[in-house]
Amino acid sequence: MAVVVIVGCGAMGSVYAGLIADAGHEVHAVCRRAGHTAAVRDHGLRVTGHSGDRTVVLASAVLDSADVALHRPADLVVVATKAYDVAVAARSCAHLVGPGTVVQTIQNGLGSPEVAAAELDPGRIAVGVVGGFGASLPEPGVAHHNGMEMVRFGPYDGLPAAQLEASAEIWRSSGFPVALYTDLGRMVWEKLVMNAAFSGSTCLTGLTIGGVLDDPDAWALARACAAEAVAVAAASGVTLQVGDPIEHVRRLGGAIPHARPSMLLDALARHRCEVDAINGAVAREGARLGVPTPVNDTVARAIRARERTWL
Repeated sequence: MAVVVIVGCGAMGSVYAGLIADAGHEVHAVCRRAGHTAAVRDHGLRVTGHSGDRTVVLASAVLDSADVALHRPADLVVVATKAYDVAVAARSCAHLVGPGTVVQTIQNGLGSPEVAAAELDPGRIAVGVVGGFGASLPEPGVAHHNGMEMVRFGPYDGLPAAQLEASAEIWRSSGFPVALYTDLGRMVWEKLVMNAAFSGSTCLTGLTIGGVLDDPDAWALARACAAEAVAVAAASGVTLQVGDPIEHVRRLGGAIPHARPSMLLDALARHRCEVDAINGAVAREGARLGVPTPVNDTVARAIRARERTWL
């Protein structure tokens, strides 16, 4: 049994926590949503959807990492916060990390591992990307997910292969489809192309992923965002290995048509969005490399303007 701490137990983090705990591991959840945390602590965490329907009891559910009490250092710490909260989250969990702990950063977009590495030993960090989950929190204490397409990890800077494999085995034992990568650029950009396509387009239109695919104007927007991301990846020296990347995006999106990406969910809840790590990151990298990204830039500007009406 592994000791696992999920820092950032929102929709995706709750799916991780529920399935890992259901597999028999000791799971501690950190979540700043007081209502969700209280429901999990008092009634257990229910996970529904693609993986079935189960309610599990976690070892603890707290609002702050400082309140996590472990009998030994964690085997695995998963930083599953939004990209803009990674620095604070990484700093807050330093006391949970021992010589054998693997810290996995799992965020959308670009830049999170570098932020975490400024707060923690880079040799403890694994970079993670996941996709095809379509996770949400329909009510406090309940997480739902529409699929479970990919879970990928790679070493950030010197993490021993044996420790990376041991951390991956925790996920595999919990039913997640895990693949390990050494080419982090390819791993991250293959996911970012998908995020660029559907995050901004759903946020601006209010459509589900299936709705975007079915609407010619929305799909034209999503497709253009993806195509620009592919061009920036190529200019960065990244070789994507997904066949036709636009068809890859259509296939992955088509597998979870009812999903609403986290950027749309954040907008609906009037929370801060991760546009700067996704469409905004594509635009920034494009500007740095001399690759035009007018669609991603426009999408990012529109979402920032919309955010300013409620932030």
